[in-house]
Amino acid sequence: MSDTEHLYLVLVVRTPAFQPAAGEAHQAFLAGLIAKQQLEMTGPFTDGTGGAYLVRAPSLAAATELAYADPLHTSGSSTLTVHEWRVRRFAPEA
Repeated sequence: MSDTEHLYLVLVVRTPAFQPAAGEAHQAFLAGLIAKQQLEMTGPFTDGTGGAYLVRAPSLAAATELAYADPLHTSGSSTLTVHEWRVRRFAPEA
């Protein structure tokens, strides 16, 4: 990650209007982020209410624009919130 990129946590929560087809389009959206090396990690919540993903972007505005292009958001299937996240990573104990 360069000095001009930051990490942003995208929290995704399903709405009552959730559409399964939007979930499939969301997977294609994430594949595009992977291809552009913008996706750090992703995964669903175990309770089925949504999920989260961590993206690389130069600013909060850019990360929000990127996340709001997610089909889960554009279809109204989920609400998204984007937060800049200062990640602290720890080396595993030897």
